[in-house]
Amino acid sequence: MESSTIAAIATPPGDGGVAIIRISGPKALRIADSIFSRSLENQKSHTASYGKIISLKGETLDEVLLLPMRAPRSFTGEDVVEIHCHGGRLITQRVLTRVIEAGAEPAKPGEFSLRSYLNGKMDLAQAEAIQELICAKNELALSSAQEQLEGALSKKIRDFQKEIADVTAIIEAWVDYPEEGLEFASEEEILAQLRSVQKKIILLRDSFRDGKILREGVRLCLLGAPNVGKSSLMNALLSNDRAIVTEIAGTTRDLIEETLRIGDLHVHLTDTAGIRENAERIEEEGIRRSKKAAERADIILFVLDATRETTDSEKELLQSLPKKHTIILSNKVDIAKKPTEHLSVSAKTEEGLKELKELLHDRVWKNGKPGKEQIAITKERHHFALDQSVQLLHSVCDGLNEGTSPEFLVSDLRRALKELGTIIGIDVTEEILGSIFSKFCVGK
Repeated sequence: MESSTIAAIATPPGDGGVAIIRISGPKALRIADSIFSRSLENQKSHTASYGKIISLKGETLDEVLLLPMRAPRSFTGEDVVEIHCHGGRLITQRVLTRVIEAGAEPAKPGEFSLRSYLNGKMDLAQAEAIQELICAKNELALSSAQEQLEGALSKKIRDFQKEIADVTAIIEAWVDYPEEGLEFASEEEILAQLRSVQKKIILLRDSFRDGKILREGVRLCLLGAPNVGKSSLMNALLSNDRAIVTEIAGTTRDLIEETLRIGDLHVHLTDTAGIRENAERIEEEGIRRSKKAAERADIILFVLDATRETTDSEKELLQSLPKKHTIILSNKVDIAKKPTEHLSVSAKTEEGLKELKELLHDRVWKNGKPGKEQIAITKERHHFALDQSVQLLHSVCDGLNEGTSPEFLVSDLRRALKELGTIIGIDVTEEILGSIFSKFCVGK
């Protein structure tokens, strides 16, 4: 990495007013200078210069603004040059090709952010927040990513580490100087401190459910027998005729998936094939997929027909569903002859849809939705590391109560510190780094 200079288009693909080509590395300034119509030798860092990108044949490729950012005052900590050219696909690719002809290498996904991390411009949790910021699907997710980018999660992790390190130092003193009878704190005080930090780590670990919803959205599945109005309900929620609706049972034979916003929730909505006995071969495959979709769903909307009695097969299917993840709806209440015991809705008149959306919101944020400044972890690896550190601290507490040798306690405490360190990028393997940054877009 130290000897290579990389380049990539940093703006989204497609036609637009302006596109940006980013160059980073020891040869960034030299490469830019060799293809630009003006010399960069005396140009101040972080100032823009107007000129032309010149081809190998001396022809003008585009009129651009060129912005040099000299190390270490740049995103990557290296010399960086940004070329702001016209935003057409063809012209942008031409300029990038010219940069590569001049000596740059095509950047890999996330390579600019990786260099920023490796050069100490940000820690690993902050680097991951960049992708979260780009992919945020709602205001809460955006605020959460911004907090992480600004170091809120990293500060929490370092605070946890400091508290654990303080206890580790005391117990290490017991190991190193057993004959001295040193006691900087009593076992009761140490236990209280460990349990206090453990409780705080558990709170952060358990924020993963909310964080995952912020990041990925909610998976919502419409399930029920044929002709209960699942597709009509989907269309009503989407305010769009997305699914085909007829009076013929079994019209929907495959999964239909769409996304929508319900309040501040990003929802992945799936309409499924009606589940019934004696289905034909094609329907059977649709029913199998319906059941799989229900297993993956965060919330199942089980739809009944309010104009008729619930069948035995519907009752049997309902019994097989997880109660805490299932909401029962009685559809077609606009033509029903008697009141229902479940949430009443009408896909045709939209009666009850407002109440359904409110119920969904309350069911998802059962403990209250996260505040804009609340930290919620969104990564599986963060959840795993926090959970491991909780288990290790639990082991240390048990060991103190049972009189375990201090050497073993210190070993577990150091492992807990190491697990927390992986979140912010301490003792992280190349495989983990490769996995993280490979998910970034090229140019970031």
